[in-house]
Amino acid sequence: QVQLVESGGGLVQPGGSLRLSCAASGRIFSIVTTAWYRQAPEKQRELVAVITGGGTTHYVASVKGRFTISRDNAKNTVYLEMNSLKPEDTAVYFCNARTTSGGTDNDYWGQGTQVTVSS
Repeated sequence: QVQLVESGGGLVQPGGSLRLSCAASGRIFSIVTTAWYRQAPEKQRELVAVITGGGTTHYVASVKGRFTISRDNAKNTVYLEMNSLKPEDTAVYFCNARTTSGGTDNDYWGQGTQVTVSS
């Protein structure tokens, strides 16, 4: 099992920055891919950024150039650095980790952290 604990959300003005953290514990050695999703009120959950086991990153078009996903293996933590924030970035942000074991993939989720961008 993998447990994910998110932190770093809060209220920020447009143009500001936040860094979200996702600390993993448990069978972290089995994690192959980590991602950040977000969900705004009345909207579906959206994939924001992905980092693969090899360190390759992918982003949804709306955050390219503004957000950066990274990881610190020594700290078992994945980060989402968010810059130039816009009101439309307001959402609950969720950390996701995909594991593989015995040929089976499983997804694990954090509890979510609220990001509000408003003046």
